[in-house]
Amino acid sequence: MIVVTLSKVPPSLRGDLTKWYQEIQTGVYVGNVSARVRDLLWERILKNIGTGEATMAYNAATELGYQFRTTRKDRQVVDYDGIPLMMHLKQQEVPVKHGFSSAAKFHKGMTMSHRRMTKYRKDVKPILSKPLVALDLETTGLDSTKAEIISIGAAKIMPDGQLLQFEKLIRSVDLVPSKITELTGITSEQLQKQGVELSLGLEALSDFVKDSVIIGYNLEFDEGFLTEALRKVGKTEFTNSTHDLMPIVKTTQEFLDNYRLTTVLEAYQIENLDPHHALSDAQATLSLAEKLIKNGNLVI
Repeated sequence: MIVVTLSKVPPSLRGDLTKWYQEIQTGVYVGNVSARVRDLLWERILKNIGTGEATMAYNAATELGYQFRTTRKDRQVVDYDGIPLMMHLKQQEVPVKHGFSSAAKFHKGMTMSHRRMTKYRKDVKPILSKPLVALDLETTGLDSTKAEIISIGAAKIMPDGQLLQFEKLIRSVDLVPSKITELTGITSEQLQKQGVELSLGLEALSDFVKDSVIIGYNLEFDEGFLTEALRKVGKTEFTNSTHDLMPIVKTTQEFLDNYRLTTVLEAYQIENLDPHHALSDAQATLSLAEKLIKNGNLVI
């Protein structure tokens, strides 16, 4: 007999496990398979568990007649004279992380982005026939017909590996909602002092992008806002070739907890120093594209 308990795992993993085990209660699976199949299924769980947890108990030639395994960070399986025990680990206290003002967060994000962006990336080989631009927008809401663009960030890699970056704050007619300020660090005062008019920002973006291939994560969102913004200022839409990375990731990573950019970057071991900051998100998205190209999942 084998018993597996799962918590906070992707729904796809739960469904996959029911091919061999019976789910008798939410997250609790029982079954009777060979040791080889059991071990292969455990490896499958470890590979696709995401940020969840799993514990397995099974028949074994021990004094108690069973053995168990776990992925829990606060537990460790130990052998005490042939008796399997679950040892509780003392959790290390996490120091309090002091916050910063919205303006400080924004300034910190810009500083980190500029430091990280070197003129040439030595570890990137020329694999492109055309420049590749990752695009990200920060907006005051989700509806492109009502909300406004407040920040544009873009990161470009040239066929020779040279890296370029673009960032503009956009003056907004409306006040920036407090939730957006909390998320991005951008305030209405900053936009009035440091921002440019929407038409100038879009013109500068067009000059930066030129004939590059445009990529993004959930690019449909950004394209919707760009199209609406270009219409407002009487400019023509971009005609560049585009690639949305989200559908590609969903095809290649079927067992993630979710497909938010933060989760995906963690799965691909990509660091984003300042999430919800347009330039930082664009740089991280460019790194994601490079990995997908290297893995053969994205062809430009």
